[in-house]
Amino acid sequence: MTIEERLDEVKGRIAEATRQAKREALAVQLVAVSKTFEADAIRPVIIAGQRVFGENRVQEAQGKWPLLKSATPDLELHLIGPLQSNKAADAVALFDVIETVDREKIARALSAEMKRQGRALACYVQVNTGLEPQKAGIAPDDTVAFVALCRDELGLNVEGLMCIPPADENPGPHFALLAKLASECGLSRLSMGMSGDFETAIAFGATSVRVGSAIFGTR
Repeated sequence: MTIEERLDEVKGRIAEATRQAKREALAVQLVAVSKTFEADAIRPVIIAGQRVFGENRVQEAQGKWPLLKSATPDLELHLIGPLQSNKAADAVALFDVIETVDREKIARALSAEMKRQGRALACYVQVNTGLEPQKAGIAPDDTVAFVALCRDELGLNVEGLMCIPPADENPGPHFALLAKLASECGLSRLSMGMSGDFETAIAFGATSVRVGSAIFGTR
């Protein structure tokens, strides 16, 4: 199966899951996760019509996306991996959406950089729904207060919440928790679901799903 065929298959599965959930046809955005893949592997997906992509590392993205974005100006690039505060300036300059605002230090660094660069990027707060010590993210109980800090004190454009459920658990309860927290925060967007569970995420209200290997193949 070609990369274009895999992209079509994923889009079809998203459409079917959206229909099954009785949601609007275009309610779910596909973020094609291109981390570890070179520009030559990404271009066919762009040519096939995909416009929203996700990358995990700022430095890796800097090596391929400036040229890709200059060739196709309507691309939207999401940072979906952990961000170090010393990379905040580079992230604000390159990305269009930051999905991994996971602690106050990063929120403050992003706020300062966006003001300095004159950019108001959409942000998502990453929630550690499984309270996994090795994983980034705000604890569920702290989410409402942290979103308020980001929006009210720091002026960040927080659009939604993001999570990565524990790999060895049923993702459904984690997606349900994220949806509940988003509602409490007055947020309408939910970034949740990856190649193995995006249909479940759509059933629980995902507005964007982050799909990599099902499109690009195994890394």
